[in-house]
Amino acid sequence: MTDTTDVRDIPFETADGRTTTLNEVGTGPVLVVNVASKCGLTPQYEQLEQLQRDYGDKGLTVLGFPCNQFMGQEPGKIDEILEYCSTTWGVSFPIADKIKVNGRNAHPLYKALKKSEDGAGKAGRVAWNFEKFLVGDDGSVTRFRPPTKPDDPAVVSAIRGALKA
Repeated sequence: MTDTTDVRDIPFETADGRTTTLNEVGTGPVLVVNVASKCGLTPQYEQLEQLQRDYGDKGLTVLGFPCNQFMGQEPGKIDEILEYCSTTWGVSFPIADKIKVNGRNAHPLYKALKKSEDGAGKAGRVAWNFEKFLVGDDGSVTRFRPPTKPDDPAVVSAIRGALKA
């Protein structure tokens, strides 16, 4: 875990063009995930939606950020992405506007999130689609790399811990 207390105040754009922050999205923990529609990990949408259904009424918000930086696996416009997520995976959690997560033009939210370390103690670049950052209501960040599924016991345990904090 890394303390980045201001990460919840970094503005970003919603899919409908409004500016918001993680504090405005939810008062509890927020699971921030860079998502893509044409990736081998895309079925994680189903597990992310289940987390939202299981823990949303307890304060968790899952938040997807479409990103096309990994082999062009999120090429669509935001309207197409929203339609795909809704009709294919039944996604009800918020999807933000498309962003970059790595490089010089990475979104400021992801610049801050990438300072946090994963379970192996490594910070830095987002490795691939579906990297997960659990941002606690205190601004703490717990990072899970893409192969870690949303329903992995480590993710669920971190969510439960963040909900009790």
